[in-house]
Amino acid sequence: MTRGEFSAALPVVVSSASPPRAPSFVQDVTPLFTRLGCNQGACHGKGAGQNGFRLSLRGYAPEQDWAGLTREFQGRRVNPAVPEASLLLQKPLGVAPHEGGRLFSEGSREHLLLLDWIRSGMPGPARDEAEVKELEVLPGHRVCKVGQTQQLVVRARYSDGRVRDVTWLTRFDSNDPALAEVDPFGLVHVRRHGETAIRASFQGLVAVVLVSVPFENQVDPELLQEQANPVDRAVFRKLAALRIPPSPLTDDATFLRRAYLDAIGVLPTPAEARAFLADASPNKRAQLVEHLLQRPEFVDYWTLQLADLFQNRRERDHDVRGSKGVRSFHAWLREQVAQNRPWDQLARDVLTARGNCIENPAVGYFIVTVGEHRHAENSEVVASVAQALLGTRIGCAQCHNHPLERYTQDDYYHFAGFFSRLKLERKEPAKGATQLVVSAPDPNQNKNPAGVHQPRTGKFLKPRPLDRTELDVPVGVDPRTRLADWMTDPKNEYFSGAMVNRLWKHFLGVGLVEPVDDLRASNPPSNPDLWRCLNGEFVSHGFDLKHVMRLILNSRTYQLSSEPRAGNETDVRYYSHYQVRRLPAEVLLDAIAQATGVPETFPGYPVGLRAAQLPDPGLKSYFLSLFGRSERVTACACERNGEVTMPQLLHLQNGESIVRRIRAPEGRLAELLKSHRPDAELVEELFLATLTRRPTAEEYARIEASLKQCGQREEFYRDLFWALLNAKEFAFAH
Repeated sequence: MTRGEFSAALPVVVSSASPPRAPSFVQDVTPLFTRLGCNQGACHGKGAGQNGFRLSLRGYAPEQDWAGLTREFQGRRVNPAVPEASLLLQKPLGVAPHEGGRLFSEGSREHLLLLDWIRSGMPGPARDEAEVKELEVLPGHRVCKVGQTQQLVVRARYSDGRVRDVTWLTRFDSNDPALAEVDPFGLVHVRRHGETAIRASFQGLVAVVLVSVPFENQVDPELLQEQANPVDRAVFRKLAALRIPPSPLTDDATFLRRAYLDAIGVLPTPAEARAFLADASPNKRAQLVEHLLQRPEFVDYWTLQLADLFQNRRERDHDVRGSKGVRSFHAWLREQVAQNRPWDQLARDVLTARGNCIENPAVGYFIVTVGEHRHAENSEVVASVAQALLGTRIGCAQCHNHPLERYTQDDYYHFAGFFSRLKLERKEPAKGATQLVVSAPDPNQNKNPAGVHQPRTGKFLKPRPLDRTELDVPVGVDPRTRLADWMTDPKNEYFSGAMVNRLWKHFLGVGLVEPVDDLRASNPPSNPDLWRCLNGEFVSHGFDLKHVMRLILNSRTYQLSSEPRAGNETDVRYYSHYQVRRLPAEVLLDAIAQATGVPETFPGYPVGLRAAQLPDPGLKSYFLSLFGRSERVTACACERNGEVTMPQLLHLQNGESIVRRIRAPEGRLAELLKSHRPDAELVEELFLATLTRRPTAEEYARIEASLKQCGQREEFYRDLFWALLNAKEFAFAH
């Protein structure tokens, strides 16, 4: 051993060594293909293969890959007589033409492994071969500096007790290559400050290691001292570790507007704003939070969130519920929110819904997600339930093993088995209500165990949850009840975490895990302590949604200013300041209607109904579609779009709807002008109605000067109102 100018010799005695073994196709050859990229989607792993040669994506079907290599086209890809002449070696060596280029050199470890495998007779997958049970990445979580490197070591633990160093066969990826890049051999290069995860993938298992790179800021400890509740302790502990200073507390006017929009989806009225700003009590913010959680608008707004989650809409084709059925499910969800039903109970009611869609509106969830499929396990319901209630994306595992997580095709179809006893007796509304019956499509099969056949292997798979816990589902029992038991168990962090993550993203703008419905071991939360804190609070308080909301709204973290300070300008993950974001489509439309005093009209609904109260996302509305409302076609949270686009800006600035509202004789501005109130009061009223604050002295001075120069008082105030409605401060939560 040599280190700098020092060296030492250590005697090593090897005894009882086993004879050299032939390389394993599953444990050696397939992982090598994965590491080299041969079985990836851009190469031979794509559905049609590449130049006549196809491998299963990332090796999910090793038996097929072995047959393709050794038997297809008379085994032309391998040459047992002259192994060195095999195309399997000649192409990646660059000797024979290869679109993938040269992948390794002669005499390299990769070359010798494949050569040894061919010389050993090209052994295929063995049924009794030990399986990898766990991956370990050493040295674990590391705190590094910019410019530093760190070599990772990956060890695999097998079912037979064997532990093996598989670093050279492991595929490495970084969740943020701009922060920390990792080369194919596990050497991490730190590029900039922050924190990210390095993923190590081997034989379908994934392990992660965090790399933390603190900033070089000197953070004043006083900035981290004021903490309102456990949320702040977890957030500020992370900020201290990364040396990121938090922004100061936001002012009362900004907090008021923020809390109203985030909690109940409406603006405070000018009267409510004046009352709050005049209140001198020290706990007025906490009192406001309690008030908002009891408002009827709270029920409306969170019914909208759950309706998105449960995809409450009419079917795209051959709809059997109609608008009446959509409204019925919406009303049912609203009742649950109004009663503050615990999330585990509400989710269980939807997951195990049965009967007809009139008497039990929650059946509508299965009408949409199962659709016209005779076999529910082949429909969207499998992936939709996992994504909506567990925050887990397993849809890709229907065709191949999950590329970023341990979920296999078998895992997907085991999970699908929970829906193998769903039978929809669909009827046109005029002929009666559609019924969900707990039965196999063929009732004669009800005497057999529930489950499905894996399409690739033909193997019968019984219902089993995604953590591979064995569950007993007796014949005659609805498998969904067993799924609900497992799912809502307080120990199931995916169920509680999926909702906690959605709530946190809703109020803070960025989820602890992003995307918000992509929870997996290879995508760890940005703040593990906060993750555990929120999950613990949610579960220990009986899955009470309002408890978590109250905790977040009352935290100093939520009440920080959106204005960055020196040292946290680039932070978008650790909540050192509030994240500015555009208002959701329904909230923005309602804000325009409320500020102008002219309600939006929706065909078939009474005048005055707010956009956030609409049950049916299929209702035609150019504004709502333009600003990214959810169409509820899939379970993905990405259906709701918060991006800012040029057509949106043009619509707000040049569209007739805002101008019409400003000029409306029954609108707010017309009423104010009729009142002959002093200009100072009129300007204040417009500012409070739109921005929930009074104008600054500088703003009022400029307005006053412009008003004196303008000969048309009414036109001036129309222009001022238009400017306020088109201000970023109006269209964004901040």
